[in-house]
Order: sequence, then C-alpha cells, then structure tokens
Amino acid sequence: MASYKEIFGTNIEVLASDPANPVQGQVWYNSTDNVVKGVAATTTGAWATGGNVNTGRIFLGGSGGQTAGLIFGGGLPAPMSTNTESYDGTSWTEVNDLNQARQAIAGAGTQTSTLAFMGNAANPTQYGNTESWNGTSWTETTDLNTARSQGGGAGTDNTSALAFSGFIPPFTGATESWNGSSWTEVNDMNTGRENMGSNGTQTSALGYGGGPVNATIGNTESWNGTSWTELNDLNSTRSNLGGAGADNTASLAIGGSLNPPTGAKLAIVEQWNGTSWTEVADLNQDKDAGAGGGTVASAFIATGRNIEPSTTTNTEEWTKPSFTVKTITSS
Repeated sequence: MASYKEIFGTNIEVLASDPANPVQGQVWYNSTDNVVKGVAATTTGAWATGGNVNTGRIFLGGSGGQTAGLIFGGGLPAPMSTNTESYDGTSWTEVNDLNQARQAIAGAGTQTSTLAFMGNAANPTQYGNTESWNGTSWTETTDLNTARSQGGGAGTDNTSALAFSGFIPPFTGATESWNGSSWTEVNDMNTGRENMGSNGTQTSALGYGGGPVNATIGNTESWNGTSWTELNDLNSTRSNLGGAGADNTASLAIGGSLNPPTGAKLAIVEQWNGTSWTEVADLNQDKDAGAGGGTVASAFIATGRNIEPSTTTNTEEWTKPSFTVKTITSS
C-alpha cells in the first residue's frame, strides 16, 4: 500500500496545536491531543467581481485590503503613470498622484499609510525613489541604496517595510529594510529574480515565483527578519503574479503568466500554509501584472493584463472557504 508521503508528496506534519490557516485536505498530527486531524471544507472559496478601476494599467503597486485598498503607478503600457486610486470595497476613486511616474513599482502598507519604492520608466532607467503616503498625498523621502525595478515588497505601513530582489540589471537578490527614514542593506535572497509575488511584513515576508527573462521559476523564500530560507516551490511556475497575505505563514499567489515564447496569462491561484502550496479556486479571468492586496481570508487583485497588449480594468475579490477541523479515526 502506498504511504501518505508517496501519495501527497509530504509527510504528515507534527504540530503542538492546530494550524491557524489550514487549507482544504491538509492533514497533521496534533501532539498535544495525540490525534491525527484534517480539514474539511463546508463552503467553497471563490473569486467575485468587484468595482472597476478608473485607469487600467500593468506593473503597478498595491497595498491595503479588500475593503480599503490602494493602487499606484504602473504602465499604460506607455507612458508611465502617476495615478493613485483608493478602494472602499465597492468602487475606486482617483486621489493624489505619485510624484514620480513609473512602472514595475513595489509597495507595502495600508490604504492610509503606504510606502512606494523602486520602479522604472521603461528599461534601462531604474529608480530608487521612495514615496510615503499619509492617506492624502505622497511625499518623496530617502531613496533605496540599490535602484531597481520589478522587485518584491512587504510591510505593515510607511514606517516599516522590506524591499527585495529585482532588476538592476542584472538581477539582484539585494534586500533592504526601511525604518521610517532610511534603508539599510540586510541579507540577500538566495535567488535574485524579477516579477515575483510577495507579501508580509518587515520581519516575516514571503517571495515566490518570478524569473529571469524568457523563463519562470517556482522558488519560494521565507524571510524571518534576518535571513531568507528556501522552501517548497509553487506548483505552477510563473511570473508577473500578484500576492496577498499577512506574513510568511499565510499567502495567496494570484494569477501570473508564462514568459515568452508563449506568454500565456493564467487564472491559477495557490494558497501557502507556511509549508507548502495548494491550488484553490481560479480567478474568473486570466490575468498577469495586476496589483494584489489583503489576506488569505479576504484579498483583491486589480487591473493588469488579460490579452497583450491590452489592460483590463476589472477587480476580483477573494473570500476563503469556511472549514471544520475533524479528528481522523481509522475504520
């Protein structure tokens, strides 16, 4: 008889308590209760259509959550955009623009306290520009030490953020930490790349997917505040994907694309539980290069690209499945 690992590709985890963000079908041994447990879904997670953005664009930044989101910058695909829009869960409203127009920008924070950093004005011009959003307007502040674009970002607000990897050229794994006034270089990612998905905080971040030109990777790396650790890959390697999640234990990898020669846009969504990725419900529309935000329970992906070179204005909103944890007994 095949073992659990032979069937599912991993051993049953041994945990002192039930995981905070289990996914459907996950099984573990609870060493406190001395029983094997698993997750059974009672409702299905799904993506629903939200309000359209005012200006469709690609390679923009996003922050905040499903009912209080912010998107900024991006490409139209030309010229580069300064547009900033705020979301209330129903509709997008144009607010004050960025100071520096750019695409391939990263960001982190909330709807009222966001940091926007890096970007480009069509390669090879790379920016280290950093701007802070206070809920009303953007203020230019201290640049990154390494100007770049197409990297990852994580952080809780405009005083605490992390910038990692990206394109200089060539690709870099450089990671920098923001303290509210300046950037400090810290330990690099193991695999430098561009156009990855990212989420988390300054001390608990995740970077996944992306790749060099004409290739995609599924590599996942977790940041613990000091260093990056390589973990299990995405099931579907891709680039230009969106990300959502509160920290390095709970993430959504949203959409994306296969790099040339096909360049196919994808609707695939995967959820991270701290150890491995599980495919969940697909987007309603294939999409890459959009802006994501929120948590594994309540996320959004806004604008982006469905069919090149056109941009889409649609927003999709995620509601996670409800589930029950059950004790597994042998028959």
